[in-house]
Amino acid sequence: MKPIDYINREDLYGAHNYHPLPVVLDRGEGVFVWDVEGKRYYDFLSAYSAVNQGHCHPKIINALVQQAQKLTLTSRAFYNSTLGEYEEYVTKYFGYDKVLPMNSGAEGDETALKLCRKWGYVKKGIAENQAKIIVCNGNFHGRTITIVSMSNDPESFGGFGPFTPGFIKIPYNDIPSLEKALEDPTVAGFLVEPIQGEAGVFVPDEGYLKKAFDLCKAKNVLFIADEVQTGIARTGKLLACDHEKVRPDILILGKALSGGVMPISAVLADDDIMLTIKPGEHGSTFGGNPIAAKVAIAALGVIKDEKLAENAERLGKIFRAELKTIKSDRIELIRGKGLLNAVIIKPKGNQTAWDVCLALKDNGLLAKPTHDHIIRFAPPLVITEAQIKEAAGIIKKTIENM
Repeated sequence: MKPIDYINREDLYGAHNYHPLPVVLDRGEGVFVWDVEGKRYYDFLSAYSAVNQGHCHPKIINALVQQAQKLTLTSRAFYNSTLGEYEEYVTKYFGYDKVLPMNSGAEGDETALKLCRKWGYVKKGIAENQAKIIVCNGNFHGRTITIVSMSNDPESFGGFGPFTPGFIKIPYNDIPSLEKALEDPTVAGFLVEPIQGEAGVFVPDEGYLKKAFDLCKAKNVLFIADEVQTGIARTGKLLACDHEKVRPDILILGKALSGGVMPISAVLADDDIMLTIKPGEHGSTFGGNPIAAKVAIAALGVIKDEKLAENAERLGKIFRAELKTIKSDRIELIRGKGLLNAVIIKPKGNQTAWDVCLALKDNGLLAKPTHDHIIRFAPPLVITEAQIKEAAGIIKKTIENM
């Protein structure tokens, strides 16, 4: 089959809810992927930061295979021999009393929302059905009806109403707006991405997270961090909140929690919050399954053993410095933290960031635009200094030639 045959088959039988770059991938290893014709590319999307540990990391794959040959799924109707091991490992790893295991990042966010509301009624004493959660404009927490109810992006919420009530939307990176919203005594939580990834790697002002956290504490409001994309070493620290020494009341993880091997997400909190949910009030058939437990332990072990947070911190600075040498009026802004970076592209004629990504593909590097004029660059964290410089050279050459 030719690449167009694969593309046409997806188009014919699959829902048209994505607009992929026209490349058909067949194999991956480390920072590289190969298409069906054998051409090699640098992967600078990392499956939206799910593949922080690199494609098909042998330690993670080995954990997957070994457990898959033994026991795959029991559901939570019974105890199994791996879940407790994972729960102890992950809670000690991130420093929380309890974990509630789920599958996708969106499920993690939904879990955190339910947990926050429950805490608001049981612990804070908010009247039933009155709890509110503050969210930020430009957010991306997933695609469920409740989550798109929090969005101000018409592509996310347009045509999907009626929407879930109970959210207060404020500007991101705006402390005065947060202060005002927190005056409402029915507010139970503040849900925030430490860096807004889908918004184009929008890094807030230094001190924003700490100020927001302190304001929440003063008003007895839960600070909820969505670290699905920014967590697990992506920004140069284990968590993006660690840059400001903020410990969220509720922490949401996903994506790289499995190294991109399977859907695994988790919500972490201390007993005072987590134990407000009782048996039967929340759950998942696949959440915390035996394979997921072993895979997540292996994936987190790789992060620590290979010092991937430190690698992201060091190489992120080198990468941004290399990008700043590009001689082109097409670049409006370069921003990022660790190995989560973005370039804001000025449109030229009919060309947009999509056209730049097509040219990058032709030159052996894969990235994806967001919001028409922004390209996010997020390679696997196992990348070396030589590789990051070579990749930056591809980006430089591509943009200058356009």
